[in-house]
Amino acid sequence: MGAKDSAYDNAVAESFFSNLKNELVHHCDFVTRDHARAAIFDYIELFYNRKRIHQSLGYRTPEEVEREWRGA
Repeated sequence: MGAKDSAYDNAVAESFFSNLKNELVHHCDFVTRDHARAAIFDYIELFYNRKRIHQSLGYRTPEEVEREWRGA
């Protein structure tokens, strides 16, 4: 554990939220909270978890890794 309130204590979450802000939030003007909520849901479920390459996965998408794991 690092110092109190250290970003290194939760590096995975800090990295995710940084990506979310830089790839979506800073580029959109959300009219309502519901619009923001729907856009963030789509970012996570349709892009981040399926299409976006991840360094920790050898620069492959989660879909590619899952397909390989299932033997498809």
